[in-house]
Amino acid sequence: MRQATLSRQTAETQIQLALNLDGQGRCKIQTGMGFLDHMLTLLCFHARMDLDLTCRGDLEVDAHHSAEDIGIALGQALAQAAGDKRGIARYGQWLLPMDEALVLAALDLSGRACLGYALDIPAQKVGAFDTELVKEFFLAFTRWGGITLHLRQLAGENSHHIIEAAFKGVGRALRQALAQDPAFQGQAASSKGTLV
Repeated sequence: MRQATLSRQTAETQIQLALNLDGQGRCKIQTGMGFLDHMLTLLCFHARMDLDLTCRGDLEVDAHHSAEDIGIALGQALAQAAGDKRGIARYGQWLLPMDEALVLAALDLSGRACLGYALDIPAQKVGAFDTELVKEFFLAFTRWGGITLHLRQLAGENSHHIIEAAFKGVGRALRQALAQDPAFQGQAASSKGTLV
C-alpha cells in the first residue's frame, strides 16, 4: 500500500496528515482556510488520493505559514508514500478547462524539485484567501515532494476559475504520473535506474 502518515509541529503550525495514493479521492481537510480546503479536496479527488489533514496555524498573523507548511507536509507525504517509484509512469500532464480558464499542468516525479509558475491571477483575494499563497503552496509542495511542476495559464479572467483549474490539473497529472506503467514493471522510469 502506498500510504504515509506524518506530523509536523512548529511554533507556527501543527499539522497531522494521512495520505493514501491508491484511494478513491476521499478527503477530510480542516485547515482554517475554506478556499484552500476546497482546492486540496479537488486536487485529491482528481488524483484519486485519500487525504486526512488537519492544520492549526497562526491565522491571526496571516495564512502564509499554514499554506506553506501544508505544502511541505503534503510533499513529504507524497514522496514517502511513492517510495522508490519503481513501476510508475513518472510523467503526467493535463490541460484543464474551467469555464473561461485553461491551465496546463505538467509534472515529473523525478526527485528534482522545480516549479515553473505562470499563472496570472487578477484578484489579490478569493474570499479570505490571499491568492499569492497559491504559488507558496506549490513551491513548498514541489520542493519537499521532489517534483518538477510547470503550471501555464493559457486563458482565464476569473481568479477562482484559474486557481481551480490549476489544482484540478495537478491532481489529474499526479494520477497519470503515479499510475503503474507495465513497460517499467519493477524498475524506475529512468535510464539512471533510480528516481530517488
